Amino acid sequence: TAGGVPGRAEDGDPVMPATTSFQKSTLREYFESIVIAVILIIAAIAIPRLLRSRMLANETSAVASLRTLCTVQVTYESTYQVGYAPSFAALGPPPVGVAPSAGSAGLIDAVLVGGIKSGYVITYNPVDSNGDAQVDTFTITAAPLSPGQTGNRYFFVDLSNVIRFNNGAPATLASTPIPP
Repeated sequence: TAGGVPGRAEDGDPVMPATTSFQKSTLREYFESIVIAVILIIAAIAIPRLLRSRMLANETSAVASLRTLCTVQVTYESTYQVGYAPSFAALGPPPVGVAPSAGSAGLIDAVLVGGIKSGYVITYNPVDSNGDAQVDTFTITAAPLSPGQTGNRYFFVDLSNVIRFNNGAPATLASTPIPP
């Protein structure tokens, strides 16, 4: 102490008692624990929202894929006059250097031909109801690849181009239509 005044430095400022390295370490660990707790709380709030928005994006992509597939079916039927496509492959890209044909019309990309897109399995069901070897109607369904993780809703569409959905179980013709 300066000038015989206890607790005062020479310039008159109070002198802080010396802290031990143990106290500094404990204080630093305490603040680190608080920072980690805050980060965990933020993550607990943000991660479920992120997963929900990813599932919603996957569901939106599935609906868009069904709309595209219905539209290209009409294009296929009017272009080739052989009924609707017998498979996704018939709607897909032709080999390099080969012109589009009824066997590979080039109306959808290879991802849709593969039947899995954005966490959904898309299944095409062609129907030849009159036995003339031409597809005269069809249904297409989209189911989450991992229900509860890649999506919650199942989708269905047929020649009417009305997309229907069901939560937690496969959608059918009797399921609720999605508003246009």
